[in-house]
Amino acid sequence: MTGYGALAEVYEWLISDARLTPAEFVATFDDVIEPLPTAAAVLDCACGTGQLAVGLAGLGMQVVATDASEAMVRRTGELAQEFGVSLRTVRAAWDELPGHFDDASFDMVFCVGNSLHHAEGASGRMAALQSMSRLLRRGGHVVLTSRTWELVRAGGSRLDIRDRVVHRNGRDAVVIYRWEIAPRWEHEHHIEIAVAEVGEDRSVLVHSERLSSWPYRYDELVSELHSVGLGVEQSTFDPEVEGYRVVATKE
Repeated sequence: MTGYGALAEVYEWLISDARLTPAEFVATFDDVIEPLPTAAAVLDCACGTGQLAVGLAGLGMQVVATDASEAMVRRTGELAQEFGVSLRTVRAAWDELPGHFDDASFDMVFCVGNSLHHAEGASGRMAALQSMSRLLRRGGHVVLTSRTWELVRAGGSRLDIRDRVVHRNGRDAVVIYRWEIAPRWEHEHHIEIAVAEVGEDRSVLVHSERLSSWPYRYDELVSELHSVGLGVEQSTFDPEVEGYRVVATKE
């Protein structure tokens, strides 16, 4: 999956106000980061526009930021320059990661931003998780965030227009999601995300992208983590809440 070419330029509108800066973003993971040594080796393997990776580098950690999207990797590098921190960026899909790094290279691996559903089906997801496990040192942790896909599928295909204007960098926009829910879990789903930017002259400029998605049940994710040697240590999963976080340990 190599999308996000169009959305990379307006991705700020998809990040919540509370996690917009690197410091704010990394603070939401304080509980899992706190036990790490200052110079820990950390991989962010779905770096997006870099808020988490840059925040981690700002704490003195040795950070590698990867993403399947060249545009996202570029924006992460630009954010690192803006904040004056050092990190390494690599364009790589999850299954390509072992070709770039030695096994057991990292103390912690992050896969956040609800990204894992872009892995192509169960086999693609397993390949992604296997790569993360290979690169993690024994006793290290994978930190993963996910939508609650049980809720997403229950809502069916639909248009979701956010009910507030989002202000970013002196500009306003409305964010719209169009969900195309396939009949069966294992079938390819689609999400079209549009950022409708409203100009001062009331003109509207729409940035949109249609993305492929292969959702999964929470129980499937736990089983797949276990099968690649990762035991779930913490989980915030609640079937009635839109998203959750899982922390899994390399056994």
